[in-house]
Amino acid sequence: MTNRFLIITLGLIGAFIFIALLFVSCANGTQGNKTKASDLSLKAVTDSAIKSCCMKAPDRFGKPGQTAQCIKEGKLSHDGMVFVKGGTFQMGGDNDQAAPDEYPKHKVTVDGFWIDQTEVTNAQFAEFVKATNYITTAEQKPDWEELKKQLPPGTQKPDESTLVAASLVFAAPDHEVNLSDYSQWWRWTEGANWKHPQGKDSDIKGKENLPVVHVSWYDAQAYCKWSKKRLPTEAEWEYASRGGLENNIYSWGNEKVDQGEPKANSWQGSFPHKNTLRDHFYGASPVKSFKPNGYGLYDISGNVWEWCEDLYHVDYYKESNLPNGILNPKGPVKSFDPDEPYALKRVLRGGSFLCNDTYCSGYRNARRMKCTEDTSMEHTGFRAVSDK
Repeated sequence: MTNRFLIITLGLIGAFIFIALLFVSCANGTQGNKTKASDLSLKAVTDSAIKSCCMKAPDRFGKPGQTAQCIKEGKLSHDGMVFVKGGTFQMGGDNDQAAPDEYPKHKVTVDGFWIDQTEVTNAQFAEFVKATNYITTAEQKPDWEELKKQLPPGTQKPDESTLVAASLVFAAPDHEVNLSDYSQWWRWTEGANWKHPQGKDSDIKGKENLPVVHVSWYDAQAYCKWSKKRLPTEAEWEYASRGGLENNIYSWGNEKVDQGEPKANSWQGSFPHKNTLRDHFYGASPVKSFKPNGYGLYDISGNVWEWCEDLYHVDYYKESNLPNGILNPKGPVKSFDPDEPYALKRVLRGGSFLCNDTYCSGYRNARRMKCTEDTSMEHTGFRAVSDK
C-alpha cells in the first residue's frame, strides 16, 4: 500500500487542507494508517467501505465560539416531537454495503425518549439565534492555537489568508471525477454559514422550512441547551431510524433507494457530476417532503447528516458486543479514527442529499459517519431529543 499526501486547493484553504488530509492514503484505492496503539485494532479498511460525502472534511478550526454553557435556557416544548417507546434491537450493519465499523451487530436496549419529528429548520434556528445572539462556528475566524491541538505535532501554521470565517459548500464538477478526491466537489467558501448556505451572496429567504446547515457539533449543543433538549445518542438515533422494523437496511424497509417511488432526498444518477432529480430536489429539501418512517420521523434518511452526542471510535461496536446486550450506551470514552488519529470526532447519522449507492449509501440505518466537533458543511444539520 502506497501512502501519499493530498495537497488540495479549496478556495482559500490551500495549505490548511494539506494539514487536514495528512494521513490519507488512496493511491491504490485503499485507506491506511501507520499509528499503533496497544488498545486499538487498527486494521486497514478499504476506501469503498468507508468513503463518504463527509469523510475527512478539514477540521473546522478547533474553535467552538460560544459554548453551550454560555447559553441561557429557554422553555422545553414537545411541539413537533414524537415519543419513541423504549425497546431492544440489533444495532449495526444489515447488508454487504456495511463498513467494518458497523460490525459486529450487537444487542442494544434503550429507554423511551422524545425526538424531533424533523431536522431543526432554519426558522427554528433563527428563533434560537434571535433569543441568544449566538454566533456559529462558521461565522468566526479560525483560532490557530486551538486548531493545532488537533494536528500532528510540529505542524506549521498556514498563511493568515486561509484563516477566514468560512465553511464547505458543494460545487458539482461537470464531468466524472476520482471519488477518492473530495476536493473535486467541496469548495472552501468564505462567508458561507447557516444564513448564507452557498456563500455570502446567498440567503435563506423563503427557505425557512429547510433544515439548518453549516452547524458544528458545538452549535447543535448550544441550540439543545437553549431548547432544554439534547442530541440523541448514536444508539437512540439508530433505534429511532429503524422505525420499529427489525434488521431492515433502510428506515422504510429493504427496497433500494432508487426503486419505486422516491423515499428520501438523495443523489440520483452519477455522483457528483450528474443528478437526474428523480426525487425533484438537487440540494436540501424542505422538511416533511417525503413520507415518515414507522415512528413518524421525517428525513431520518437523507436530506442532511445529523449530529449525535457520541464520540466516534472505530472499534466501539466490538466493545459493545456483550452477551446480555448493553443498556442505554453513551458511546466510547475517547475518540479514535485511524484515518486522522490526532482529531477528536463525533458521530453523524442519516446521510444527505449527496448520498448515492455508488458512493456512500449514507441513508442506511446503520451507516456511521464521523467529523470533528468544529466541522461545518452544507449538508450537515441535526435533530434533538428529550427525556421528559
